[in-house]
Amino acid sequence: MFLFNRNTGFENLDVPTYHSDYQTPAAPHVLVDVRTPGEYQSGHLPGAVNIPLNELDRRLSEIPKGQPVVVVCATGNRSQTGSSILVRGGCTEVYNLRGGTMAWMMRGLPLES
Repeated sequence: MFLFNRNTGFENLDVPTYHSDYQTPAAPHVLVDVRTPGEYQSGHLPGAVNIPLNELDRRLSEIPKGQPVVVVCATGNRSQTGSSILVRGGCTEVYNLRGGTMAWMMRGLPLES
């Protein structure tokens, strides 16, 4: 389910929708994990790249333009901030994964380490 927030410029995306619609080769996207390196190393969503929230502003050039960007953290709070940074940085299709890694794990979905 997509929940568009007109004030922020990004949409909230729930775990079931992300898992069914984006975790396929037919849906190219960038998955950015904004948690700390330690959190990321303890387990992250398959295919996620780690750009900690406190580095996101200066690392915007690492995010390919023209592809959807899904932002994830532990619970969905830092990823909201990260999503806002990406929108301000010029990304046009940004999604915040609601509930973050915790919601992913609660559904019994796999993590990479």
